Amino acid sequence: MEEMRQIATKAGRKWRCLKSIEATKAGIAQRDAFGRRVSEINKAEAQAKLRIIKEIQG
Repeated sequence: MEEMRQIATKAGRKWRCLKSIEATKAGIAQRDAFGRRVSEINKAEAQAKLRIIKEIQG
């Protein structure tokens, strides 16, 4: 599990993983690339879970 920290943003306090916090310090392009990679991983995990659920129900 990722280590999390609470940070202050314009919209209020938010929980962020340490990797995300470090990515913001590296610059906009690197931060955006990190965000895209995490989004792709999350999407793949969600699709895998959906396939498993469909197999169980099917």
